[in-house]
Amino acid sequence: MSIDPKNKNLAMRLTLLLIASLFFSACSMDQTLVRASIPMIEGGVEALNHETDLDLAEDSIPANLNMLQGMIKIDPENAELHTYASQAFYGLAYGFNEDSDPERASDFYVRGMNHGIRALELNGASSLLDSKLADFNEQVSQMRDRDVPAMFWTASCWAKWIDMHRDDPEAIAQLPRATALMQRVIELDETFYYGGAHMYFGVYYGSRAPTIGGNYQKSKEHFDRARAVTNGKLLIPDLLQAQYLARQQLDRKQFHELLTGIISAPDDLMPELGLQNQIAKRKAALLLEKEEAWF
Repeated sequence: MSIDPKNKNLAMRLTLLLIASLFFSACSMDQTLVRASIPMIEGGVEALNHETDLDLAEDSIPANLNMLQGMIKIDPENAELHTYASQAFYGLAYGFNEDSDPERASDFYVRGMNHGIRALELNGASSLLDSKLADFNEQVSQMRDRDVPAMFWTASCWAKWIDMHRDDPEAIAQLPRATALMQRVIELDETFYYGGAHMYFGVYYGSRAPTIGGNYQKSKEHFDRARAVTNGKLLIPDLLQAQYLARQQLDRKQFHELLTGIISAPDDLMPELGLQNQIAKRKAALLLEKEEAWF
C-alpha cells in the first residue's frame, strides 16, 4: 500500500512541529526554573555579606559565580542575572584579588562591566560602548529606577578598571562614562548600596589635585554623606577617604587615624555587612604598611 505524498509531507510537518514544541517547552521550562531561583541568589548574597571569615568567603564565591554564569547561559536575556554577575565580579576583584593579583582583578572588573552593560542594554539602552559621549549621556539621562543596580555595578567595575590603568590615556578617556552612570544613580537613589555612589564621588574628587579637577571639600562631603547612610557602621568610606583623600592631601594624621580606627572597630559593628567590614580591615592593614613610603 502506497502512502499519499501529501499525507507524508503533512505527517513530517506535524512531527517537526511536535519536536520543536517540545524543544521550546524545555527551554521555557528551564528559563522558568532559573527565574524562580532568583530569590535564592538574593538569599545567597545576603548570607555571604554576613560572613566574616575571609578565606571561607573567598572559597565560596567562584562556585556561586559559576552557577550564576550557568543560569545566564540558560536565560541570556535576563537583565537581573547579568546585574548579579556584575556585582559578583566586582566583589571578587575588589575583595580578594586587587591587592594580590592586579591583572586578574583587572580582568574581573572588565567582565563585571560587560555584564552590567549587557543588563542596561537589555533594559533598553543601545551600543553603550560604541556610542559618542553625547549620545551615551542622553541615554543615561533616560534611565530609570529599575536601571539603578546595573548602572551602579557597571560604573563601579568600570571606574576600578580605569583606576588600575590610570597611566593609559585611552582608559582615562572612559571615565566620563562611568561618572555619568554614577551621577544618575545619585539622582535616582543616593542611598543605593549603602551610599556607594557617594563613595565613588568621594574618590573622584579626592584622588586628584584641584588643578586637574579635584575638589577636597566635595570629596569630604561625599564621604560624610556615605557614612551617614549607615550611621558610620560601614567602614569602606573611612578606608577610601584615607586611601585617596588623605593621601592626596598629604595628611598623614588623618590617614593613620582613619585606618587604625577601621582595624580597631568591633567585628560585629554591622553584621549584615560583616564581610565588607572585614575586607576593609584587611585593606586598612595593607595601607598602613605603606604609610612610611607615602608620607
